[in-house]
Amino acid sequence: MYLYDQCRCLGSEPNIPEGRVLVIGIDGVRPDALRIADTPAIDELISEGAFTNNTKILGERYRENETISGPGWSSFLTGVWADKHGVNDNTFRGQNYDEYPHFFVYLKRAFPKAITGSFVDWEPIDTFILRDADVREVCPASSEDSLLQKDEKLANKAANFLTQQNPHAVFVYFGQVDEIGHQDGFHPSVPSYLQALQTVDAHVASLVQAIQLRPEYLEENWLIVISTDHGGRGRKHRGGHDVPEIVTTFLVVSGVQSKKGVIEEPSYIVDVPIIALTHLGVPIDSAWQLDGKAVGIR
Repeated sequence: MYLYDQCRCLGSEPNIPEGRVLVIGIDGVRPDALRIADTPAIDELISEGAFTNNTKILGERYRENETISGPGWSSFLTGVWADKHGVNDNTFRGQNYDEYPHFFVYLKRAFPKAITGSFVDWEPIDTFILRDADVREVCPASSEDSLLQKDEKLANKAANFLTQQNPHAVFVYFGQVDEIGHQDGFHPSVPSYLQALQTVDAHVASLVQAIQLRPEYLEENWLIVISTDHGGRGRKHRGGHDVPEIVTTFLVVSGVQSKKGVIEEPSYIVDVPIIALTHLGVPIDSAWQLDGKAVGIR
């Protein structure tokens, strides 16, 4: 772990990116719930950046994986569909992350001294998908805390990291919206589902504030990307290949270099890593066979 003051001198070196990225994953969010929930922090990011409520969790080429978190977060973090990363369900059997890794790997190859951090409370992300993070914080499944409590702990740790350290790429995962969806229902008419989303929005606000408190924030060229792995209908999202409420999610891309307004072109969760890498100045090599593209940025 690097202290901020120890790393300030690295800013002039060519082996760190000029931009910085915060990627936030909020499990199980339906766009129609996001539209009516009281989420001022996310709303402000949308108003200042690019947004779509029509991001798909499955592509046209391959649709055999289940519409659940294992393949969803694998696609979200690797930039390829499940026929490449190999994860079709939550067993993670067939994983092929050596060939199609977490986007932190590509960042580190291009900029070896880039500082990365991961903060998650769905433990399989850390166990199976994560690669090359300098700081890893995970709330284990064995913990008796609810995901609401875990989300709060992670938000505090991530905010501290963003303020006091010198990161270039950070991933933060929040799980309580999905937990409440399974418990009470994935629907904007469910008060507890909206409340969970509103609670996460407060965590988003704390992360944004942490970035803005950095001494050189205005010169650091931050981009914030927010999306999810799936929506939901009823109390589930499995078997949702042809269910719009499950396969359709949202994407926020916000920062000085983001486009402004509605993202009109088709977008997919595999776009998230390519957006991040492009902003960070990592050249996308066709040999990586990534399925996503950079949308919402200039």
